[in-house]
Amino acid sequence: MIRLYHCVDARSFRPLWALEEVGVPYELHVLPFPPRVLAKSYLDINPLGTIPAFFDGETEMTESAAIVEYVAQRHGQGGIAAPPDHPDFGRYLNFLHFGEATLTFPQTLVLRYSRLEPRERRQPQVAEDYRKWFLARLRGIDRALTGRDWLCAGRFTGADISVGYALLLADSLGMSADFSETVAAYWARLQARDGFQRAKAAQSQAAADAGVGPTLPAR
Repeated sequence: MIRLYHCVDARSFRPLWALEEVGVPYELHVLPFPPRVLAKSYLDINPLGTIPAFFDGETEMTESAAIVEYVAQRHGQGGIAAPPDHPDFGRYLNFLHFGEATLTFPQTLVLRYSRLEPRERRQPQVAEDYRKWFLARLRGIDRALTGRDWLCAGRFTGADISVGYALLLADSLGMSADFSETVAAYWARLQARDGFQRAKAAQSQAAADAGVGPTLPAR
């Protein structure tokens, strides 16, 4: 049985969403954020203390975009992947990693310096600079969606999950008002997917069962 360790709406939402899209059974363990501080026993499971931690038999993984690709190939019969012989294979891999490396990274600094640090250590200028960085990089998604509903292969793939999580985080951080019309429509399509809604429902139920609240603190 697959096991996924997750925090509410953290990067681990990517593999959760992928699991729901392909319909494979899994165990979901929702932890308070950050688990390395608030659930120290988690360090016995993942010494890094980071989320996600994913286990499938002898396979152990901690990188959210890589887990999406693993689930797509190992359990999804490639249904949410673009195979190597597909003309969009390179585009698929690029956006699979673009969602994390290019879009989520600047948001982690917005989150840290606007929400997570004690008030006396917050840095509004740093948060604003990285907010602008994120929005500038989002122009690549706007361009990529020209004439398309999804990023590659003419259908929904793991690349959309990876980028979609970055949009979820942006929405949580109050940045969705700055989405272009194209990106806003794409974000609405992503949220309308049954897999997304099932992942959200599974997350809510597991969090309630564990007595875990939201990951993002109020401003």
